[in-house]
Amino acid sequence: MTIDRVVFAVAGSFILISLLLAHLHSENWLWFTAFVGANLFQSAFTGFCPLAMILKKLGVKPGCAF
Repeated sequence: MTIDRVVFAVAGSFILISLLLAHLHSENWLWFTAFVGANLFQSAFTGFCPLAMILKKLGVKPGCAF
């Protein structure tokens, strides 16, 4: 798996988990959902993604997933 695919998978998982927690536990989990969405939005324009940098240091292969 490439860095791009891992970032998409982690972001999607975080969003779904936080929505589930908001439904079952507290609506305050929606703030985490908003944070993940805002991070994805800003990374589309700036290219800065903290998770991608961490994955690169861990040795996950870079490159286009398509």
